[in-house]
Amino acid sequence: MSLSLILACVWVVVGSITALLPMRYQYLPGSILFLSAPVLVVWLSRDFGWWIGVVAVLAFVSMFRRPLLHWVTRGRYPRYPE
Repeated sequence: MSLSLILACVWVVVGSITALLPMRYQYLPGSILFLSAPVLVVWLSRDFGWWIGVVAVLAFVSMFRRPLLHWVTRGRYPRYPE
């Protein structure tokens, strides 16, 4: 198994563990996952082809849809009631 695939699996496990944490403890690991994802997606695309990169980008956008929406709209997006 390639190193990029092993790191992608570790990224998924760490992301799942981060999602189980209370919100106040999710910021640091979530930020690290957010910043490391593009590097990992490019690495997976280089090793396994562009279509794996597309799948990885879709998974990343699905997991980080709210932070990405907040970042793109710079906070002008209305919040959902909790």
